[in-house]
Amino acid sequence: MELRECKRCLLLSSGQEDNYKMVKKYIEKIKPDEKTEPELYEKRLEECKSCDCLISGVCIKCGCYVEFRAAFKKNKCPNVKNRRW
Repeated sequence: MELRECKRCLLLSSGQEDNYKMVKKYIEKIKPDEKTEPELYEKRLEECKSCDCLISGVCIKCGCYVEFRAAFKKNKCPNVKNRRW
């Protein structure tokens, strides 16, 4: 599968199905009291998709897969100057 650079795409949309499956497995292992509520999680991902710092599912501010970072309650958007969530 050819990887393509995709501005404002999450992992699955950018053709990275294997990475998406891996991240999804890690998210499933997050303790419930540490995990973001589903509605807030989706809102965070929508904010990430509208950010110029997202490239192929990775935030260029911190290097994380945004689906994973957004899954933790305690995490914040790493873009300190223009924090989205």
